Amino acid sequence: MSDAISVGRPRLWTGNHYNEGIGRDDIFDKLREECGVFGVFGIPNAASLSYYGLHALQHRGEESAGISTVDSGSGRLVYHRGMGLVKEVFDQNTLESLVGDRAIGHVRYSTSGESRLANAQPLIFKYRDGDLAVATNGNIVNAPSIRRELERQGSIFQTTSDTEVIAHLIARSDKDFVEATKDALQRLIGGFAFLIMTNDKLLVASDPNGLRPLVMGRLGGGFIFASETCALETIGAEYERDVQPGELLVLDGDGLRTERFEPAGRRAACAMEYIYFARPDSDINGVNIHSARKRMGRRLAIESFVDADVVTGVPDSSISAAIGYAEQTGIPYELGLIKNKYTGRTFIQPSQELREKGVKMKLSAVRKVVEGKRVVMIDDSIVRGTTSLRIVNMLREAGASEVHVRITSPPFANPCYYGIDTPDRRELIASSKTVEEIRKAINADSLYFLSEEGLIEAVGAGQGLYSGGMCLACFNNDYPTPVNAESDKSCSC
Repeated sequence: MSDAISVGRPRLWTGNHYNEGIGRDDIFDKLREECGVFGVFGIPNAASLSYYGLHALQHRGEESAGISTVDSGSGRLVYHRGMGLVKEVFDQNTLESLVGDRAIGHVRYSTSGESRLANAQPLIFKYRDGDLAVATNGNIVNAPSIRRELERQGSIFQTTSDTEVIAHLIARSDKDFVEATKDALQRLIGGFAFLIMTNDKLLVASDPNGLRPLVMGRLGGGFIFASETCALETIGAEYERDVQPGELLVLDGDGLRTERFEPAGRRAACAMEYIYFARPDSDINGVNIHSARKRMGRRLAIESFVDADVVTGVPDSSISAAIGYAEQTGIPYELGLIKNKYTGRTFIQPSQELREKGVKMKLSAVRKVVEGKRVVMIDDSIVRGTTSLRIVNMLREAGASEVHVRITSPPFANPCYYGIDTPDRRELIASSKTVEEIRKAINADSLYFLSEEGLIEAVGAGQGLYSGGMCLACFNNDYPTPVNAESDKSCSC
């Protein structure tokens, strides 16, 4: 058996210093990023490619990053993980030590609250047949019950990550690695995109509902896998296709073969990928994100026109929709809100007064644009309502005479169980308040949420998607998989 070795000394970023086990706070109550995965097979300097691929996926997770490689000559699995941004975790010396033509990488945001190095991915294990590295994006709904079952049978878990259950299921099987992985995947309920690497194989899997995005590309004679197509573009790879729901791809010395671990279920691509999470230059299920968001803005304008002087979007995810709203109405689009990208990922201060100042450090209203103007403010969602209230008040303080809020999603009233960090249902403002009550709570002159029909049309226009093709559970409580009271709604990927 080859020895997996860790390269370097990982550290955890707390916002002000490196230390183990301290979480992070945020001045905004926006939905948290999920995770991002990136894989390379059959291409020299796989670690360097993974570095640039993960950098392109940084928006999907800013808490930790990791890369594991396999040297095609020795078969040795090597890895490095750390807390912080990709550029903070890796340097040139580290990347040069990660030799090999196969790699899997991961960027993570832990929505379970466990911000610690042990949960950083790829997770690395030893078992009877060698080394095992696992990286995933998503959440396993039934992980708690599987974990209890395995612990009763003697398994000892090293992390609090739901991802670890698949390693235990594989290791306990008497079947060969591929068949053991199929059996393990069949036990899982939830949304997931897995990259699983051994000393001689790379396995790629997407959940039966296609909840989490995963694409395949080609570069030279090798293969690339990523959560979004923007990562393929970054390294010059050519997009080939999406990994299909319930599909298992096996890559080894014989090349690539396609198998299935489960028949495709109800197609349920996460709606929030289109609305908020994915980068505008990515395509998901053949849909360009920027174009889809522009269509959302256009549809909002049709459903909820209001006479105003300027349209502005809350950066960054709502800019495309604001442009679409402006084009549809003829109201000028302006940069009424500016995001400061250099304040870091956290802003923790001891007093509420300083926290409020922190809001202005991250986001500023452009007084000369909004002063004396009737403003239409486009945003992607309202979670607790505190963010929207702060931004509306910011625009008013900058002199806006009216602030009309338009949201490119239906009311977010239900928690997500598939990898998005959402508060408890009781903390979601749309779960207990009417639209009018929310309008008053955020101090807006008017408020409108995009209809489900409008969202479906905007995302699926010309692409053959429909209500059954997206997961809208966070809006309508119609979950594509079983969920129950014990289901873990938090992604610990």
